[in-house]
Amino acid sequence: MTRQHVYLISDATGESVQTIARACAVQFEDIDVVEHLWPMVRSARALQTVIEELEAEPGLVLYTILNPVLEKELIEFCRTHQLPCVSVLEPFINAMSHYFGSTVKGLPGRQHEMDEDYFTRIDAINFVLAHDDGQGVGNLAEADVILVGVSRTSKTPTSIYLANRGVKAANVPLVPGQPLPPVLQGAPPCPVVGLTEDPRQLVEVRRTRLRIQHETKDTDYTDLESVRAEVAAARRLCTERGWPVIDVTRRSIEETAAAIIRLLKDSARDTGAASETQATHG
Repeated sequence: MTRQHVYLISDATGESVQTIARACAVQFEDIDVVEHLWPMVRSARALQTVIEELEAEPGLVLYTILNPVLEKELIEFCRTHQLPCVSVLEPFINAMSHYFGSTVKGLPGRQHEMDEDYFTRIDAINFVLAHDDGQGVGNLAEADVILVGVSRTSKTPTSIYLANRGVKAANVPLVPGQPLPPVLQGAPPCPVVGLTEDPRQLVEVRRTRLRIQHETKDTDYTDLESVRAEVAAARRLCTERGWPVIDVTRRSIEETAAAIIRLLKDSARDTGAASETQATHG
């Protein structure tokens, strides 16, 4: 079975583009479709994060972005890198606009029903954006999970994918020579999961990012032996603190997120059982 990467990029929750993509993907039984879901892409910074992953792992791009500036940037990147890039709503919007004789308002996310699940996902996505890459570590009382790992171990895309499942995920980078934030030095307010990656692949991902940023100077950031030591130190830290570790080397974002959700369910079940036992013997 052939594996193909498909990027689903949206300025809302991503439900529409994901539903269309899955409805089409089932027609190809000999293809293993790896989804990369990127919801709430409404800023240049958010789009740049998507582009960095696309650069590292090219694939088909399906999107629902109505902001013309962001749409143009995405299309130009895909054209430059010879990647197919398709607006899944454009044919329908154009047909309706022509038939109705009305112009498009261009407001993201208006197609979604404002139900409880919708607001839960939006709340989780806003939480992730406010607690990305070590931001807001002093205020993690509402977090469902904290992801830790060295740079470029897919913490941000995994957090965003989890948010689309209603999970409030914060992510904290493990930086050589820098201490852990206080919230992780004591008893964290929620489960902590470490993400790791094969050092050789990690070096390639980091080099790709530096190329995008037009930086070519060799540093410990891309030195294989230094990266090996960095990854080993992060693993030791997680082992010492009893944090489970997931190797993302051969996993899609969806697979990593699914593994984290299973860990959270197991943790909640264990916590519930312990509370019940304590109450029984109290």
